[in-house]
Amino acid sequence: MKLTSDHAAIVTGGASGLGEASARMLAQHGVKVGIFDMNVERGEAVAKAIGGVFAKVNVADRDSVTQGFDTIRRAHGQERIMVNCAGIGGGIKTVSRKRDTGAITPHDLDAYIRIININLIGSFICASKSAAGMMSIEPLAPDGERGIIINTASVAAQDGQIGQVAYASSKGGILSMALPMARDLAREGIRVNTILPGFYETPIYEQMKPEVKENLRAHVQFPNRFGEPSEYGDVVKFMCEHSYINAEYIRTDAGARMPPR
Repeated sequence: MKLTSDHAAIVTGGASGLGEASARMLAQHGVKVGIFDMNVERGEAVAKAIGGVFAKVNVADRDSVTQGFDTIRRAHGQERIMVNCAGIGGGIKTVSRKRDTGAITPHDLDAYIRIININLIGSFICASKSAAGMMSIEPLAPDGERGIIINTASVAAQDGQIGQVAYASSKGGILSMALPMARDLAREGIRVNTILPGFYETPIYEQMKPEVKENLRAHVQFPNRFGEPSEYGDVVKFMCEHSYINAEYIRTDAGARMPPR
């Protein structure tokens, strides 16, 4: 699928980080971009900068997502590109023991559910609703391609760290969705791919203490640095344009493997 002004896209988490980079890349190629995010001020600013449309959306809430799709589609029509970048992190062990008192505390269930709801269920809701819309439009080419869904997992899906049981669960679920979802949508000409980013210069990592960030960078092979969000956008572009890439995942991590802690 060539990126042109004939196409529309929706990017969740498009107000910052990898989502913003994806939205800006798509807009640079003429695509009409809609942004879902909870950060109204930042989301509206990014949308204005790229000539797009913003909708305040909680991806874990079905009604909010439905309203968001309605807002963007009224402005741009049916999207052919869906990029899911919305997500949160979290660091809690399955069970924690305090060294001073010996007190044992299980993982907070509400915190676990929140991460799963936003990262995994939110990605599924948006992907499913987008695919339903794509199925209603005509194919682009003789091979029947109608659109593409790109979900964002994480290298934590494969090598999650201590304290990442909830986060790794959510991202592992996203990774596992690609093949069955692609099979579900194959006859409709809709591709599904997944990106597993490593360490990127995003707000999450920018807030880390310098020593923590340096420890993570030490595990990056080459180039020995954090990734630039624009490099993530380049992978989104590749997946959109290469129609034979389907039901696949790509790790974008410069050879890094996450250590246990």
